[in-house]
Amino acid sequence: MSGSANTMKMAGTRDAFGEAIVELGKENKKIVVIDADLAESTRTHRFKETFPDRFIQLGLHEQDMVSTAAGLAASGLIPFATSFVVFLSGIPWIQIRQSVCLSHHNVKLVASHGGITVGEDGASHQGCEDFALMSVLPHMTVICPADAAETKKAVKAIAEHDGPVYMRLSREKFPVLFDESYHFKIGKARRLQEGEDVSLLGTGLMVYHSLLAAELLKVNGISARVINVSTIKPLDIEEIVKAARETGCIVTAEEHSVIGGLGSLVASRVSKECPVPIEMIGVHDQFGFSGKPEELLAHFHLMPKDIEEAALKVIERKRRR
Repeated sequence: MSGSANTMKMAGTRDAFGEAIVELGKENKKIVVIDADLAESTRTHRFKETFPDRFIQLGLHEQDMVSTAAGLAASGLIPFATSFVVFLSGIPWIQIRQSVCLSHHNVKLVASHGGITVGEDGASHQGCEDFALMSVLPHMTVICPADAAETKKAVKAIAEHDGPVYMRLSREKFPVLFDESYHFKIGKARRLQEGEDVSLLGTGLMVYHSLLAAELLKVNGISARVINVSTIKPLDIEEIVKAARETGCIVTAEEHSVIGGLGSLVASRVSKECPVPIEMIGVHDQFGFSGKPEELLAHFHLMPKDIEEAALKVIERKRRR
C-alpha cells in the first residue's frame, strides 16, 4: 500500500495505460494500437505520436476495428484495440466472439470510461454490462485494475499473455493503492487486509471503497478481510473459497450490474465449493443517468457505508445459520 486511506494520491487508470503502452511499444515492436476516434480520451494519442507507423485510426467503426485487430494478430502482431467500455464491449460483440475468441486470436481489448463514474455523459456512456458480455465468451480473460499502478503492471502482463484479453479502465482518477513493487499476475486475487468476520471482495474503484468500509467496520469491532479481485475471469477460486471458509460470509463490490458481474461469478462458484451468505454491492438492473460521479456512486449505493451495511447484514445472516 502506498499510504493511508486519507493520504493517497490520485491517478487515472486510462492515463496509466497511455504511459504503459508507450513503454511497451519501445520494448516490443509487435505492439500495435488501433483506435475508434477516441485516442485523446483513451490516451492512445501518446502511442500515435511516438509510433505513428504502428497506430491505426479506424474512426467510429468498432466492428471493423476488432476484425482488423484479429487479422493483425493472425499475422503475428499484438494489437491493442481501444474505445469506451460501452462501445467496445457492446457494438463489436459478434466480431469479438467470431473473429477473436472463436479463433483464439491474441487481441487485447482495452476499454476506458467504465461504470457509472463516467458521470455527466449519462446512461448512454455508462457501461455497466461489460463484465457479463466479456466473461461469457470462451478463451476471454477479463481484468479490471484497482488503480493506476496495477494498470501499468497489467498492461505488460496481458501483452505477454497468449490469448484474448479485455481490460476495463475508468475516466475518473482513483486513489493509488500500490507502489512500484506491486506484482500483478493474471488470475490471482490479492489479499490487502486480513480479517476474520467477513470478506470484502472488490474490483476497480470498489477495492478502495472496500478498504474504507473495513475501517468503518473496525470501529464497531468487526474484522474485515479485503481482497482485490482485479481478474474477473478467470477467478482466483482458491483465494475466494479460502475467504469463504475462514470468514463465513462475503460481500462483493463492483461498479457494474450485479447481474453477470463479479458478484454473480463469485456466488456461482462459492455456492458449489463452500456455500456461505453473500451480499452484492453493484448496480441493480437499471440504467444510470447524468450526474457527478460522487452523486451517482451515492445514488446507486456504491459508497463505503453501503459496503459496511451489506457486511453487517451478511454477518447477521451468518450468525442465524
